[in-house]
Amino acid sequence: MSTLRRRLKRRALLARRAGRKLRWHRPNWLKKPRLLLKFRMPGRRLKLPYSLFAAEGRLEVRITRDRADIAAAQALRYRVFYEELGAKADAATARSGRDFDKFDAYCDHLLVIDHSRPRAEAVVGTYRLLRHEVALKHGGFYSAGEYDIMPLVSNLSSLGGMVEVGRSCVHKDYRTNWVIQLLWRGIAGYIAAHQVKYLFGCASFAGTDVAKHALPLSHLYYEHLAPEHLRVQALPGRRVDMRILPPDAIDKAKARKLLPPLIKAYLRLGAFIGDGAVIDEQFVTTDVFIVLPIERVAPKYTAHFERNEIIAAS
Repeated sequence: MSTLRRRLKRRALLARRAGRKLRWHRPNWLKKPRLLLKFRMPGRRLKLPYSLFAAEGRLEVRITRDRADIAAAQALRYRVFYEELGAKADAATARSGRDFDKFDAYCDHLLVIDHSRPRAEAVVGTYRLLRHEVALKHGGFYSAGEYDIMPLVSNLSSLGGMVEVGRSCVHKDYRTNWVIQLLWRGIAGYIAAHQVKYLFGCASFAGTDVAKHALPLSHLYYEHLAPEHLRVQALPGRRVDMRILPPDAIDKAKARKLLPPLIKAYLRLGAFIGDGAVIDEQFVTTDVFIVLPIERVAPKYTAHFERNEIIAAS
């Protein structure tokens, strides 16, 4: 018997003993959805699952820890990372058809769901969110496997909320500005609800041939290296120097065109880059570290992701 049902039965029993009629109150989850105004939720924590709807209810942005939702996100990640982009699956991953690791169980998962698709394939976009206070209870951050992030965490933990973002992917048929904006609007709501001051995590170039990425990697180092108090170093055994080309050999316009879309998006928002790239043999990528102080996000982008075009239901 569910907890809610037990509560209702106990309440009815107590009412009968007291010789009075039971007064029913409509629970919050049955109330009519309200318009979410600019994600302004100071001091509130998101109740999970938490949903935002768009496109006349067809598309849903959901923040959740529900096992079924996580499994659906893992299935999408498998299709994108392994089947489409060629990541190397171990036996357990290949057998399950899902991309998973130990962090999934205690992260918050941001999903874009298309309710017009079959239920097993309805998740078309996902992001994984790990708050600092949660990471401390469960053994740390994913990016600590590639970068020495402890100096960053020590410097920033007293300044406000920190969230690691990662495992982002979008179904190949949905890689449009609209779906990507829905993901970012979900992140904007999460930032407001948890009073996040810094986002950080790894972002990737496809492939492990560093020479092919010499121009954009060098450009990132010379133009976007994080200031010292935010600078993260790649772990000594995994570090690849990003200063492959000298500064006077950098064609900035060409380098920007060669950046992956996600890294471009972070830079437009005001992100910095850590010192050193890392080769990820499993996912066949070259990773860089991203740190984004929320105070650097330009007001025009904040307004863009907070427009009142979606409906929220707690």
